[in-house]
Amino acid sequence: MASQSLRFKLYSLLSLPIVALIGLWTFVAGHTLGDFFELSTATAVFEEIGGPATVVVGSLQQERRDSALFLSSERPDTLRLADARRRTDQAIEQFRTRATGERASTVTNEEVRVAVEAVLDGAHGLTRLREKVDERQTNRLEAVQAYGGLTDTVYRLFDRLITVPEVRLFQQAIALRRIAHAQDLLSREDALVSGAVISGKLTHDEYEAMEVLSPNRQLLLTDGVAALDTELRAPFERMVASPDHKQLVSLEHEIVEEAGLPADRAAWQSVTSRLDPALDQLLASRIDLLTARTDDSAGGIIVRIIIVGGLGLAAILAAVIWSVRLGRGLVEELDGLRGAATDLAEVRLPEIVERLRLGQPVEAGAPRITTSGATQEVRDLANAFDSVQRTAVQAAVGQAELRQGLNRVFRNLARRNQSLVHRQLGQLDAMQRKTAEPDQLSDLFRLDHLTTRMRRQAEGLVILSGAPAGRHWRRPVAMLDVVRGAVAEVEDYLRVNVRPMPHCTLTGGAAADVIHLLAELVENATVFSPPTTQVDVGGELVARGFAVEIEDRGLGLPDAERAELNRRLAEPPEFDLADSDRLGLFVVGRLAVRHGIKVTLQRSPYGGTTAVVLIPPSLMTDPTSDLAHTQAD
Repeated sequence: MASQSLRFKLYSLLSLPIVALIGLWTFVAGHTLGDFFELSTATAVFEEIGGPATVVVGSLQQERRDSALFLSSERPDTLRLADARRRTDQAIEQFRTRATGERASTVTNEEVRVAVEAVLDGAHGLTRLREKVDERQTNRLEAVQAYGGLTDTVYRLFDRLITVPEVRLFQQAIALRRIAHAQDLLSREDALVSGAVISGKLTHDEYEAMEVLSPNRQLLLTDGVAALDTELRAPFERMVASPDHKQLVSLEHEIVEEAGLPADRAAWQSVTSRLDPALDQLLASRIDLLTARTDDSAGGIIVRIIIVGGLGLAAILAAVIWSVRLGRGLVEELDGLRGAATDLAEVRLPEIVERLRLGQPVEAGAPRITTSGATQEVRDLANAFDSVQRTAVQAAVGQAELRQGLNRVFRNLARRNQSLVHRQLGQLDAMQRKTAEPDQLSDLFRLDHLTTRMRRQAEGLVILSGAPAGRHWRRPVAMLDVVRGAVAEVEDYLRVNVRPMPHCTLTGGAAADVIHLLAELVENATVFSPPTTQVDVGGELVARGFAVEIEDRGLGLPDAERAELNRRLAEPPEFDLADSDRLGLFVVGRLAVRHGIKVTLQRSPYGGTTAVVLIPPSLMTDPTSDLAHTQAD
């Protein structure tokens, strides 16, 4: 097994489970489970929508008959009509709650939802229809047709609800729906004829309506009964052959042939009062039987799911066991590579980078990855990874050594320049004391100012190298003298206006760095503002230390750039040679972090930029102490 290729193991590991899953579970999910879910959905839809809709149809049929009797009688039974309307409203409200509820929305499609909305829209028109009936602004036929339009909408909803996946069950459900529609047509006939019996006559329009309703009712009933199977059809056949139904057909024939009410008017009400509820009960029992068949069909599907699922599970388990045996060796071989890669990425390289950043020595080598007993591909990969990690570590060490070398170059050059500058400042000081000529003194002062600026530039290189500046004071220095010392190191010092500030002192150890920091910010303010404007520098004691504000009258900075500069001042990155234009920014950031000073750039009210330097209280001293200034060492 060790000599087999990695590709062979991967193919062997993946092929058997994939083939088993595709071959077995595609069949189960695509056929058996699909039928089960469709059947369950059809049952849920009928429970949530079909059942309440059936109650709505029954309530509307009763209200339709009572409304026809109301319009036909001079002394109508208003209490009976009101009770019928109340039951209808309750049925509609129950239908609205169930059909638009959360469970119904999860099992219905767009067509069913549209059909439900159509029923609810039709129910909104009941109020106007009832007003017309109460005020007798409509006749018996118009009222019956209006109620019939609403029940037709419910039957169209029934057509959308019959979604049983099995063809046999679907055919039986359609047949029962036709019989139910035939029963609704009988209810319309009963409303017209019962009302006509009370009023004493059947109008011509009502007669024409009976000519349509009667044959359609018989046709729907005949077709529906014929489409049922033997068990479902037998009770309907007995009902059709019963004396009551034969009498009903005879009365319908007499009305159509004679164009008027039958001779025995009481016979109509007698036969419909028996036949209509009997047909309702028969439909309910047949629907229950069809529902039981649906449940049995769902149970059979579950059995098939168990059988097929069990066989598929056995096949999958066999494939998994075989795959585990093949893959176990590969996992063990790759585990060493993963551990080495994780250790390098999450532990070793970050530790090396951090140590290099702190200037600590590190080893350029890296331990090799052991791959004894692994496949050839894994051994080759381990060797390649060894080379990669050694190269990465060596490159990191080389970069750190290069950075340290550059820092040493900066420091050595800066120290040499500092030595020369200090000697030059001493020579200039001696020459100034020996000279009394004003012109020569002026030239010597300008030369002394240039030398002071040269000293600051040299100190900047020392600071970038990570070393402390050469100057320091042994005693505290007044903040006014610190600010003036910083201004004196700026080329355009004549444009800088130092405002009066409170008498506060700065510790001698931080004085040189603070002077350098302020000088860099003041010089930026003079460089990036018009030469005809002034730069204001002021300071005051605040709750968290001493704040120095340096405000220019320049064009200011865009918000995004100012935010980026503030971020770099708060968290100065490593010095990048490619970003030498920001040398002063690096110096300010390094000095601020060294002493815990907070430097922020803000928008000036004059449109320029205000640099705020907040010196912490730990760097300030008691102003009543000895504030004598000494010459910098």
